[in-house]
Amino acid sequence: MESVSTHPIVWTPDSAPAAKRDVWSAMKRGFRGRCPRCGEGKLFRAFLKVEDHCSVCGQDFTPHRADDLPAYLVIIIVGHIMVPLALMIETNYAPAVALQLAIYLPATLIASLLLLQPVKGTVVGLQWALRMHGFDEQNPEP
Repeated sequence: MESVSTHPIVWTPDSAPAAKRDVWSAMKRGFRGRCPRCGEGKLFRAFLKVEDHCSVCGQDFTPHRADDLPAYLVIIIVGHIMVPLALMIETNYAPAVALQLAIYLPATLIASLLLLQPVKGTVVGLQWALRMHGFDEQNPEP
């Protein structure tokens, strides 16, 4: 059986909390597809592929872990727009089902695709601002 090493954690001035990062600015920059730190460099190299680092300030983006959160958020946002719209049109105009499908399905698909990259950028910006998943220089994750 292995023994567990219990090294005491020693707090030094270097381990003091770093300066706060502006969450809203980082999220807005991420929404626009820009680096959450400088706002200049590109965040994405492809539709949903995040760059390895910022071309302007050198910020490393490899620790981000957006995973499925952007897709879940897009489903919630698009659902909250399309469902009331569909209910309003159905109750006021009662169009044929085929016409409704011809309108709602493409509109839902287009809205989802248009929102997916900005929402993912926002999530990466939020993670950077809150120093999550290795974005903290003082305590990087392995």
